[in-house]
Amino acid sequence: MSVHRSPQAPPRGVPPESVPRPVARPGRTAVISAAAGVLLAVLWSFELVDSVIGDTVADTLLGHDAKGTAITGAAAGLLFAFVSGFAGTFTACNIAMAASVGPMSQAGAAGHRPGVRSLLRPVAWLTVGMLAVSATYGALGVLLGERLPQLSTDTVGGMPVRLIQSSVVFGLIGLALTYLGLAALGLLPDVFARRPVARVVVMGALVGGFLVGRPYPLFNKLFHWAVDTGNPAYGALAFALQSLGNVLIVAALFAVLILASRGRFLAWMASPRRAATVTGALLVALGVFTVVYWDLRVPAIFGVGWFPTMPYN
Repeated sequence: MSVHRSPQAPPRGVPPESVPRPVARPGRTAVISAAAGVLLAVLWSFELVDSVIGDTVADTLLGHDAKGTAITGAAAGLLFAFVSGFAGTFTACNIAMAASVGPMSQAGAAGHRPGVRSLLRPVAWLTVGMLAVSATYGALGVLLGERLPQLSTDTVGGMPVRLIQSSVVFGLIGLALTYLGLAALGLLPDVFARRPVARVVVMGALVGGFLVGRPYPLFNKLFHWAVDTGNPAYGALAFALQSLGNVLIVAALFAVLILASRGRFLAWMASPRRAATVTGALLVALGVFTVVYWDLRVPAIFGVGWFPTMPYN
């Protein structure tokens, strides 16, 4: 009597948990997530996150007016880099890093070893990808200096050149995040289907890439200080610290989820379908937000196109 393998059975020698499983109703998940991203772009208040939250946090931690006080010395500059990065966690040029929770959870669950290692391993890989980009850009930024559009005070058609760079960079990053999300949901080819660690490293690289387009005033001040030092090593270290400050809260949130649940969160995320749904939804929502905010809403502020606004923003 012949034995027929079930269509759902994994190939011989392949662990069942490593076989990708389709997300239930991926199209609906993608549409809802995309709609959430658009709604967030409409409701977003940059005055609240940049000035009320960001400036207040930076002023409190530094003990002085972060914007108005000059940076004096290397130590002060590096401290300013980390604090301003932390203060800018929830700005529109950084909030998409929250999507990294999904990929990190997948990578942690794939380790099959609950405990501290499941916590540190994904965070470490995210940091590797992030610092590779941010430190490199910091060194190049010092070498290129005022030739970078990001440091320009010129305008084109009424829109600052530095914000044109922001729109281009964040538009590309947003599209990349959206693609990764749709791929995780099974709607597009997923090159990371069996490579959860690679997904985290790439996610880290995208987070590091936020600095390439960031117009956040405190970061702009840091960038000018780094260029004034004329030392690429300072630029690399300052930008690395800025990125570390950017992801501190998300890393802490990831740690709380694991430690508070005593590893049950990773066990919950060990389900391929559940992990793909959470990861895909987060990436699509924040990817769409990034594209819509930087390529539609920001240009509309300067009369390029139109975008709906709320009374408070």
